[in-house]
Amino acid sequence: MPILVALILGVVEGLTEYLPVSSTGHLILAGHFLGGDSEADKAFEIVIQLGAILAVLVYYRALLSQRARELPSGKPEATRLLLALVAGFVPVAALGLVARKAIKAHLFGARPVAIALAVGGVVMIVVELWRGRRPDDGESRLEEVTPLQGLLIGIGQCASLVPGTSRSMATIVSGQLVGLTTATAAEFSFLLALPTLGAATLYEAYKSRQDLLTLGLAPMAVGLVTSFLVAWAVIAVFIGYLQRRGLLPFGVYRIILGGLVLWLVR
Repeated sequence: MPILVALILGVVEGLTEYLPVSSTGHLILAGHFLGGDSEADKAFEIVIQLGAILAVLVYYRALLSQRARELPSGKPEATRLLLALVAGFVPVAALGLVARKAIKAHLFGARPVAIALAVGGVVMIVVELWRGRRPDDGESRLEEVTPLQGLLIGIGQCASLVPGTSRSMATIVSGQLVGLTTATAAEFSFLLALPTLGAATLYEAYKSRQDLLTLGLAPMAVGLVTSFLVAWAVIAVFIGYLQRRGLLPFGVYRIILGGLVLWLVR
């Protein structure tokens, strides 16, 4: 893989992993138009998620360290958050193991991604207009997320197995629908990425280890470092953006992009 292609894919991954626009969908589209449709290229696009995972670990290191110290003493905030994250992870892990091969065989293409982007955009706009702007949307109440809410968000996260849907979109919208503020839903989505993306990345790296060896160490390093730096910057500004603008602009972007891609690949 050329270094420039690895750099581009790293930027795309970092920009889109935590925005509700589908990182997998954008990487598939980028790979399609850059001519990278091999099994090794597909594996690379999943493995560079490790950079985005590390960005969450670094950005939330103080919170995660505090909750880890509180767990042995059974502090409710720490226990509740851990149970909520576990409950959110289980549904997508179970369904992903069952449906992984069918999804990669039939849905990793420009046309399915474009359709999922547009449909997801419509869902976001409808939910945003239905909810309206809430006065508490600027406040994060991450410590109040319950295991039941985590489970419901996890069930919603299963939709993200369809490339183009967006894990971030599925979890944030699900969080809104179960009563979380938009800021809380987004932060829970960030933390839920740790087990979800972590498991997917490790599993894919193991299953595709032979394909990855053909890519070379340098492109992998460039993709990982780039996705880490860009994702860190996105996390730092995304919550503030949501407070000002909400999800509506992302829904419009998804519909426009989906329509454009359908026109280009018709």
